[in-house]
Parts: sequence; C-alpha cells; structure tokens
Amino acid sequence: MSRGAYPFWLISAVFPRPVFPVRKAWPGPAGKGGLRGIQEVLENRRNPGEKEKPPFSGQARGPVATNPLMSHEGRLAGKRALITGAGTGIGREIALEFARQGAEVALHYAHSDAGVRSAVQEIQAMGRKAAALQARFQDIGEVQGLADKAIEFLGRVDCLVNNAGITFNKAFFKVTPEQFDTVFQVNIRAQFFLTQRVARHMIERGGGAVCNLTSIHGLSGARDHSAYAATKGAIIAYTRSLAVELAHQGVRVNAIAPGWVNVENYFKAIPGFSLEAAAEAARKTVPAARAGTPLDIARLAVFLCSDDASFIVGQTLVADGGTTSLMSLMTDFRTESNASFGKDYVPGV
Repeated sequence: MSRGAYPFWLISAVFPRPVFPVRKAWPGPAGKGGLRGIQEVLENRRNPGEKEKPPFSGQARGPVATNPLMSHEGRLAGKRALITGAGTGIGREIALEFARQGAEVALHYAHSDAGVRSAVQEIQAMGRKAAALQARFQDIGEVQGLADKAIEFLGRVDCLVNNAGITFNKAFFKVTPEQFDTVFQVNIRAQFFLTQRVARHMIERGGGAVCNLTSIHGLSGARDHSAYAATKGAIIAYTRSLAVELAHQGVRVNAIAPGWVNVENYFKAIPGFSLEAAAEAARKTVPAARAGTPLDIARLAVFLCSDDASFIVGQTLVADGGTTSLMSLMTDFRTESNASFGKDYVPGV
C-alpha cells in the first residue's frame, strides 16, 4: 500500500521516455533490475569502509544537512504507534525510524507481508515490540478491526501515522466509477474512519498525535491525476478541520505532503525506471537538486508525533525540495536573469 508520494509525471514530462532504457520485465529481487540491482548501484556509491545498507533504507543521498533536532535518539521513547501501509517505501521507513527513536510499533499491510515481516524482525532486533497486522482498506470493518488489534497488541496507541494509500494516474475522461470509488475508499474513507476509532481511544487515554500522509498533488496540479489529487486535497482539508476539533481534547492532528520520493513501486509503475536517470532528472528540476528519500519523510513524521511538536496543530508540512515553491513559468532557476524590471523606477536598475 505504501507508495512514493510523487508519481512519474514530472520525470516523464521533463525527459522523454527513452531516457530510461526499457527492460522487458520486472525481474524481481534476483535480477539486475530488481532490488539487488538497486543495491549494486548504492554499493558502487558508498565511500570506502562504509557499511552496506539495505536498498531504500531511507539513507539520504546528496547534499543533505544533518539537523541534530531531526536525528535526536529516543525522541519517541515510551510511545506506541500504529503505522499504516508499512510494507514498503515511506511507510516501512517510518515504522523503522519510529522504532529507532524508541517507539513500539504495529505495522499495517494490505496484501504481501514480505516487506512488513522483515521490518518487524528489524524492529525486534532493536529490542522493540512490533507486529504485522493485515487489513483491506476497502472494508471498513477490517479498518476498525485494525485499530482494535493495534490497541490490543500495544496496550495503547499514542501515535497514528496514516500512510497507506494508492497512487493512481488516468486521464480524466477515462476514470471509471469503480476506479474513483477504490481510490477514495483507500486514500480518504479508510483513513477517516481508522482515525475516528483510534482518536476516541487516544482521548480516553489522555491524548495522542495523528500524522496524515498527503501529497503535493493536493497543492499543485498535474494532468491525469484528478482523482488521486482529489483524495490528497481532501486529506489536507480534513486534517485542518479535525485538528481544530480534537486539539482541546489532547489529540494533535497534522499532515505531511511529500514531493518526489523514490520508492520501490517506481520500478513497477514506470517503464525502464532507473535511479541514475531519476537522480539526473531531479538534479535539473528540483531546487534541492535531488529527490527525497523515505527517511526524509520518516524523520518529519517522528517530529510531528513527538512532544517537540506540541504546539503544531492542523498544519500540512511540505517536504518537496522546493518543488511547489518554484514558479511553473521559470524554465531555469539556476541562472541569473538578464531582464531589467524596475528600470527608471528603482535606483540602481
């Protein structure tokens, strides 16, 4: 269920498809194009003596500043968290980072349990309590049952991270009612009623924090994403209203809108996708000159669910490397303009 928050439209719009050499098929973990292939790319980029890390561990690459506030050990010590869509990508890294920061974690998955099971093992190896819980988000009964199972396993839930969702792109006139309903059921309806169940428990226990994952698609427009963007805009709006309703009862609600974050799903969804070509595209189109990593988002989720964010209520924090700050009409943001606006009116122009 977990996904990259920035689908391929930017890459495909800026670079023609031939930039990515198309492979005949997705060969899986054992093939060069699978996760082992990704691992080899990362291995070639490691510094001498640097320890090997698993692919998509969330390790930030490129010119990333290390903020001590964002990496403080034990920020969530004693907290208990439910993370949805924790089998791959952003959700999996959020679950791992919560555990690194001291939390016990219930990890939700919808279909394959491979990623979530390995994450549970990693968390247990840290000495933390963890379990994998399955629920199909098209079924509200299973959604509510997920809340109950998480509370039963953890004893209480202090933090809820609503990460699960479906990324979906299709031209407006081709979207069917079934597709529309599926995206809304998973991306907003399930999140709404899961939060309803967990927040009631949080209030009974004295409070908690909710972090909703939305997307910059809820803030900016992109063709073929009308249904998907509608769900992400809904999350932003309902986060704001719900936060006002619950804050005085001890439950803080905020959201994160990620930009372009490379995740495993891109290798399945984008023909011929490669990390090298994506890195070059991001360097040219994102002001930060790189794509985001799952760890970038995970650290922000930790902050929003920690006591350090106790006065942050109803906000959607954008983590997109400056993408939405860049005017769409700006074709080159690295070169000083030779225009002379203000001439004859502003001194020195």
